[in-house]
Amino acid sequence: MLNDEPIQVTLQVVDALEQIGIKYVIGGSLASALHGVARATMDSDIITDFREEHVDPFVQALKSTFYVDEEMIRDAIRHHQSFNIIHLKTFFKVDIFISKEREFDRQQISRRLAYVLSSDPEQSAYVASAEDTILAKLEWYRMGGEVSDRQWRDILGVIKVQAGKLDMDYLGQGANLLNVAGLLKKAIKDAE
Repeated sequence: MLNDEPIQVTLQVVDALEQIGIKYVIGGSLASALHGVARATMDSDIITDFREEHVDPFVQALKSTFYVDEEMIRDAIRHHQSFNIIHLKTFFKVDIFISKEREFDRQQISRRLAYVLSSDPEQSAYVASAEDTILAKLEWYRMGGEVSDRQWRDILGVIKVQAGKLDMDYLGQGANLLNVAGLLKKAIKDAE
């Protein structure tokens, strides 16, 4: 199972997002660990439909337990980039990505799945689908110069664990959309 600390910190952020009404999806290594092979992570990634009117309530909700830079958030919103917040007690970092104006980001949020991430008390959160996790990791792998063994292992882990359950048509369309079709073919072959 996944390490409890990243989950608990991420759930604190998710609670704030949900209370404010911000659509989100957990991606990155937490999503790949749920769909594939668990590994230690230094941060969590959340893709959001974060807008200017969300900044003040978000900062107010988290400022007592997280380092939150309001100006960094506003700048990230203006440029459709990311910002991070840091849990003050554990120094665990949560990267929050502002959804770009593109089809893939909209699909990740619309295809998200609810997962129970904590059992005591039971708490659920929205996590990227296995297919969207693979596609996002392929895109990050490409943007990183195709050298990250960790990203590649995450991709192969999801493909292996989810074998026979993946929507291959959706994966192919998404890979074409993100210009990673060749990488997807290689990953499927390497996972066999």
